[in-house]
Order: sequence, then C-alpha cells, then structure tokens
Amino acid sequence: MSQGKFQNKYRISSIRAQWWDYGWNGAYFITICTQDRKHYFGEIQNNKMILSHAGIIADLLWHQIPSHHKNVELGDFVVMPNHIHGILIINKPLDNANDLGMNHLQAGHLSMDYVQTGHALSQHVLSQQSSEISSESNPGSQRFQNIGKNTISSIVGSYKSAVTKHANRLGYPHQWQKLFYDNIIRSNNDYQRISDYIVSNPEKWAKDKFKTEDKSK
Repeated sequence: MSQGKFQNKYRISSIRAQWWDYGWNGAYFITICTQDRKHYFGEIQNNKMILSHAGIIADLLWHQIPSHHKNVELGDFVVMPNHIHGILIINKPLDNANDLGMNHLQAGHLSMDYVQTGHALSQHVLSQQSSEISSESNPGSQRFQNIGKNTISSIVGSYKSAVTKHANRLGYPHQWQKLFYDNIIRSNNDYQRISDYIVSNPEKWAKDKFKTEDKSK
C-alpha cells in the first residue's frame, strides 16, 4: 500500500472518540515515536531494519505485552529507527456487555464497521514513571509496572515505561516523546491495509513521513 493512500490515517487531533471506551474490544493501530525523532532503535540497511540494543528491547517488550495484560493480542508490529508501529487487539470474553460496550461484537472478529469516530488519530499525554533506573541484576524481572485497567492508554503507558527503564538501566540511550497515536481499526479491509503498511515500512523508509536525519549520535 502506498504511503499516500495511508496519510489520511495520520491526521492529528486532540479529540478522541468521546463515546468510545478505549478498553472495549477492538483492534487499534498504535504509533509511538522517540523524542525528537532520534534514531535510538537502529538503522535501515538494504531495506531491512537493523536493531540497536534499545531497538531489541523495544521489540522484545512489545511481544511480552500479552503476558502482562489480560485479553490482549498482537497483530503485526515493526520497530523503525525512530518509531514503532503495532496493532493491539483487546479481546475480552463476551460475559459482560457493560464492560465491552458492544454486546453484539464477536470475540476475535475484526469487523468494526460500526466504529465511526471522525477522529481516527488521537494524541495522549502519559504520566511517565520515575526516571530512576532499577539496580536489579535481572533485566527480565518487573518489566511492566503500574499496569492498571486494560485500556489502550494503560497498555501503551506501561510498555513505554518498561522500554525506557530497561534501556537506560543497561546504558542504552532512549527517550520517547510524550504523545502517542492511536487509530481504531474500522473494518477487515482497514486491518489488512494497516498490516500491509506495517510490514512494508522498512522498505519504504526513504519516503516515510517519520523519516529524519539521525540525531541520536
């Protein structure tokens, strides 16, 4: 899928879908950028992403999200030099209609044509955990903290904090920007189009809207 066709997914709005609970079942396209778009996560070489140590941490901890957040599944995911793209799927059992918001939504079904937000992309200001780096010797312990309710904000917030904590603890420079971008995926066609965009991102880096010169050195 071409970059041009997908750019309308990236209009920036400060208003979320006020009637939509971001803890409800659904598939969500997530983008998180590094502070000042610095290349903390590695570089693109021959259309392939070569991960730095911080990039490996970002990749590893994303794939551990389902182990720390109940009823969360992962779609396609990619780490880029200065940002990550991924699909988060909240898939709770259909035993609590009030919690899910849409009692006709079938678990595991990605058809979400009823979601018409008008504000596909929103920004979130997240409270960051303390910048103190743990002295624990095992980098695999206590990775995700302050998990709280299973919402997109809580999932992304705990992921961001975990990546920063462990990258810094191991001596690898890294800092996220405070905002992140989310897009409610509205249909199976949108899901496939976004998946294709994520998978092809490294080979289209030269024309990527997030591309910057490397400022991390």
